[in-house]
Amino acid sequence: MSKVMPPTWQVVREKFQQIWGYEDFRPPQGEIVQSILMGKDALIVMPTGGGKSICFQLPALLQSGLTLIVSPLVALMENQVQELLERNLPAASLHSQLPPQQRQKTLQLLARNQLRLLYLSPETLLSQPVWQIITQPQVVINGLILDEAHCLVQWGDTFRPAYRRLGAVRPALLRAKPAGSQMAIAAFTATADPLAQKTIKTVLQLNHPQDYLLNPYRPNLTLKVKTIWTPRSRQQQLLKLIQSQKQQSGLVYVRTRRDSEELAENLQNQGYETAPYHAGLSPTERRRIEQDWLGETLKFVVCTSAFGMGINKSNVRWVAHFQAPFLLSEYIQEVGRAGRDGKPAVALTLVSEPTGFLYPEDKQRQQFLLENLQKQYQSAHQLVKKLPQQGDFETVTQQFKDGAVALSLLHSQGQLKWHDPFHYEINLQNKKSGGKSTDKLTSQPNATAVQQMSQYLNTRQCRWKFLLDAFGFVQEGKSMRCGHCNNCCDNRRR
Repeated sequence: MSKVMPPTWQVVREKFQQIWGYEDFRPPQGEIVQSILMGKDALIVMPTGGGKSICFQLPALLQSGLTLIVSPLVALMENQVQELLERNLPAASLHSQLPPQQRQKTLQLLARNQLRLLYLSPETLLSQPVWQIITQPQVVINGLILDEAHCLVQWGDTFRPAYRRLGAVRPALLRAKPAGSQMAIAAFTATADPLAQKTIKTVLQLNHPQDYLLNPYRPNLTLKVKTIWTPRSRQQQLLKLIQSQKQQSGLVYVRTRRDSEELAENLQNQGYETAPYHAGLSPTERRRIEQDWLGETLKFVVCTSAFGMGINKSNVRWVAHFQAPFLLSEYIQEVGRAGRDGKPAVALTLVSEPTGFLYPEDKQRQQFLLENLQKQYQSAHQLVKKLPQQGDFETVTQQFKDGAVALSLLHSQGQLKWHDPFHYEINLQNKKSGGKSTDKLTSQPNATAVQQMSQYLNTRQCRWKFLLDAFGFVQEGKSMRCGHCNNCCDNRRR
């Protein structure tokens, strides 16, 4: 199979200008596009609103084969596909909420090589109907993109174990293709500290990847953390922020579906036009709320973390965390949805008093999360002893309720190898001595990550400095004093 030469830079720029209408790339977009066109693996960490999607959409459209984009959320897939279809570009998505007729049509387009971009979740990618088509020798696949790659780290061990099988995808596909076929892998995210970067590279089996790492600092975004002492005070502080924004677009983040519905109803009763948004709503309801918010019919939405990822709205002036996220990576993602147009924006996080005696809600939430994680890990650890040394994914998951999680945790400990995305082998020597190493799962890495979020909420140093240090940009954070977070402002007043 002869190697196809990438298009000239002039052709790349002309296509970019023709489709998106911009005069030129923002650094380092051009370098990333070139790297992907040359078939190199890459890890890209760019702040929210940095133009990540163009970096993989443009190379896909400049090549004759298919690029697979693995994406965590249906809303994220549909928003990007809709934008591409509006430009008459050959893109589609596959997910569980598609009508059967549309799903069948997309599978047919896939089999005929008539798509350039196909968005799908890890679980859909590894489903038999899709896998049977993409492994056919005549289906040309140029690359695999992992969008929102931090989800592999946050969710891959327990919540979405399919992420842990993605490293076996490229070798398996290349074995099914003509000799000489190549397939680049690029992982994109707005948040990955050095440990997360290492995990992403290891799980995906990236080959000498090019790293493009941009720090998350946004000079227009003011970070505030406010301690509150009663439930009533919590609502009062939120109302104070909403009223100060004078009908500007915003988002209110809560932790649970119940919180979303109760707070939205409370605000509606006080005369505010808003809506709850969470994963328990129907696809139609979620799309309606997204469109109402994008179209300014709703000025703000009371939402869980299911909302906002990949939704392109530049004029969000404020983000409120009614309750703090559990992880720093969630926090930086969610506050990053404010001020993407470069104009001033504010992110306020409300936290109950640190002792937990007068207002224990936040401490109780955190403890509940850690206890649930511990139970899940311990259950999977007990199951590990019952798994066959070699087997296939379908059999194990049908036989054992938590089989997928157990396999994922073994893989995260280096005790399991995927021969392909469906067949595994456990290292018996590691398995016999695995009690100590897998016991670490009761406190690592999630407990450490939760503790880091707590440290951020309670720090007295510049909040942006804390974030830069936490995500590995120590040099940039060395002399950082942003001057506009609540800590910098308080220190200046003192």
